[in-house]
Parts: sequence; structure tokens; C-alpha cells
Amino acid sequence: MAAPNSSLRKPVFIKVDQLRPGTAGHTLTVKVVSSKVVLQKARPDGNQVRHVRIAECIVGDDTGVIVFTARNEQVDLMKEGVTVVLRNAKIDMFKGSMRLAVDKWGRVELTEPANFVVKEDNNLSLVEYELVNVVDE
Repeated sequence: MAAPNSSLRKPVFIKVDQLRPGTAGHTLTVKVVSSKVVLQKARPDGNQVRHVRIAECIVGDDTGVIVFTARNEQVDLMKEGVTVVLRNAKIDMFKGSMRLAVDKWGRVELTEPANFVVKEDNNLSLVEYELVNVVDE
């Protein structure tokens, strides 16, 4: 059990429009605008069969929306209209655009319905980024 004055940090909640490529450790509250399963297959894993499910969800807040890649158990939580808290989320790049994801080090939690209107006309996943290598001379 941690001591009351231990070094646990309180999470700093950020908004969708503050997300940038290559960043991680984000905590944000978002509403699920839509969710679509894009992959559902069984993979043999030793003696048992492991089911792999991936859904692409549009999530957002009052500053914008972004594509969230939900994996396995996360797919069940990401129902249209629910509000979730994404803890320790990271930005993955897919074909030059940002995708939000939560891996095994993070959590997706259902929370109270948010009282904001999602700003759907600012989709950060539609912004294309180009990787530029900078050479020091």
C-alpha cells in the first residue's frame, strides 16, 4: 500500500486537439461517436485459440475527434454514445495519420456521461503527417 504522500501523480487530463504524433502517456475523457469492428479472427496460441478483435472508433470531446483503435476487450466498452476515460493512451501513426490507442500499460474505463458536445468537424486523424529525417552536419 502506498503512503499518503507517495510519489503517485494525479493524472493531467488533456483535450483531443492537444494530441501530437509520437506522444504517449495521455489521459483524456472522450465520447464514442461511432465504432466499427474491422478485424475479427481466431489465432491458435499454444493449446487454446485466441480471438483477436480490432475496432476503429471515432472518439472525441469539445475540441475535436480522432480515430481510436480498440483491441479485444476494449471493443466491448466502445459503444456509440458512451463516455470513456482513456488512461495512458498513446498516439500510433498509421499511413501518415494519427490513431489513438491504449496498450497493456493503459486502461479504458466507462465513466459518467459527459456534458460536452463533440466537435466532429475537427478530425485529427484526417491530418496527414510526413516523416522528415533531420541530419546534423
